[in-house]
Amino acid sequence: MALKTQEPESLETLRHTSSHILAQAVLELFPGTKLSIGPSTEDGFYYDFDREEPFGIGDLEKIEERMKDIVKRDLPIERSEMSKEEAIEFFRKNGQPYKVELLEEIEDAAVSCYSQGDFIDLCRGPHLPSTGKARVFKLLSVAGSYWRGDEKRKMLQRIYGTSFFTKEDLKEHLKRLEEAKKRDHRKIGKVLDLFSINEDIGPGLINWHPKGALIRHIIEDFWKTEHFSNGYQLIQTPHMAKVHLWETSGHMDFYKDNIFSPMEVEGQAYIIKPMNCPFHIQIYKTRQRSYRDLPFRWAELGTVYRYERSGVMHGLLRVRGFTQDDAHIFCRPDQLAGEISTVLNFTVKMLRAFGFSEYDIYLSTRPEKFVGSEENWKAATDSLKGALEQAGLAYQVDPGEGVFYGPKIDVKIKDCLGRSWQCSTIQVDFNLPERFDVNFVGSDGASHRAIMIHRALLGSLERFFGCLIEHYAGAFPVWLSPVQAILLPITDAQNGYALEAAGKMRERGLRVEVDSRNEKVGFKIREAQMQKIPYMLVVGEKEEKDGTVSVRERGGENTGPIDKEEFIEKTLEKIRARRNN
Repeated sequence: MALKTQEPESLETLRHTSSHILAQAVLELFPGTKLSIGPSTEDGFYYDFDREEPFGIGDLEKIEERMKDIVKRDLPIERSEMSKEEAIEFFRKNGQPYKVELLEEIEDAAVSCYSQGDFIDLCRGPHLPSTGKARVFKLLSVAGSYWRGDEKRKMLQRIYGTSFFTKEDLKEHLKRLEEAKKRDHRKIGKVLDLFSINEDIGPGLINWHPKGALIRHIIEDFWKTEHFSNGYQLIQTPHMAKVHLWETSGHMDFYKDNIFSPMEVEGQAYIIKPMNCPFHIQIYKTRQRSYRDLPFRWAELGTVYRYERSGVMHGLLRVRGFTQDDAHIFCRPDQLAGEISTVLNFTVKMLRAFGFSEYDIYLSTRPEKFVGSEENWKAATDSLKGALEQAGLAYQVDPGEGVFYGPKIDVKIKDCLGRSWQCSTIQVDFNLPERFDVNFVGSDGASHRAIMIHRALLGSLERFFGCLIEHYAGAFPVWLSPVQAILLPITDAQNGYALEAAGKMRERGLRVEVDSRNEKVGFKIREAQMQKIPYMLVVGEKEEKDGTVSVRERGGENTGPIDKEEFIEKTLEKIRARRNN
């Protein structure tokens, strides 16, 4: 197998092989260990093990050494096929119940296995030709993982690792991992006092502290302003609805596992909402709509609630209660292409305003099971494709990865470390208009089915906030910073001047604080730097006399004394330029 080492498929194959080498090493060192699954991931690989004794750091070192030994053996990796019954018997005899469970659910009559020496694993592949081709790897950590993600099942031990074709690439990746640790939004959120998660309230439910709430309000206000400018109307919907609504929408069938249990109110079953779409449809259906009225562009910062297992929640990135920057567009078929193009341009503009100029775009097409006609699917897919090409945006096609109700565009932003984050999505929906009978009266006086577009530009505000924290390492752009400048009087004698200057800055719209504590100015500067405040304005006797402030930027650069008014104007201009970028 000839592999081009820079291609994602090549890394995926390498890492998949590395996970098998990991599993073989564990079995050789710890006989009787039960194997679960071991896939490649975007950044590496993992394997889940069932072993009574926990793996420690010393064990990881031993396992890594044994993996190196397996690589040195350069064992040929060979594919073979067994009947489903033969495979079940083989893995049962070898004491691998998790493999047996997986096999019992497979419908195929035959399954593929890969072997290297005495090690055999159930796997679709592909793999490298031999273990000697996977020379550059590193085991990273151990974590708990429930079998099949179900906390009612057994807790397994997941060993994470990564592998590359060159030592240089591995070294660079490990550097990025160290930097990512420093940028962890949970750690920075605590230091900057932005948010918290309290066990008495519950996992996955966010408490926003004053500074975090302020940033969130800035994001929301900007979002609202931009939506008004782009022809949207804002709506607001309840947090719960009768079960019947979710039965009509299909969520009870398709998303039941992610919906919280119903609650009974006066004999009626209600559910806190997992999505906003059915509410928007109900607003549409409050009156007869004419073809002349369309399109309707309705947007909402709607808080939704989805059941996530405890083991998968992660800070702001995976939560149970979050606010979606939702919008739904109801339009005629002849308006579809234009609306998609407008939404796509709006998406790119919004992401750039927050400093994300790199992204990967995916066009997901019709899956095997779908609703709607093939003709409508083709028209919608062509509209999505045409909008991407008209905007000159590079994209990848994900064949068959559309949702059952329509094709979609997904935009994954890239942060400063090159990591991808799912944020924006544009989806054409043929399902809900059918389920809810969403129509308009055409020019012919007859009733016609409306087309519905789901779109989110930022996605979950919580997740987007987490991305922002890690992208900027907490050093937000000036327009997003909760405190944009802090005045630091050198002595108590300058406190009055500092307070007066701060008052004028606040009048002009800047978010300013004064540190009037009886501390050395160097100490105050260090604390302000830890809080990632963009500008530290030192004021002493000379600055008070001249009506100036001495500016020190959070990166450490001293720009010297500047007139107060000039500082205000320059800062306001910087804020305007950033937001309009």
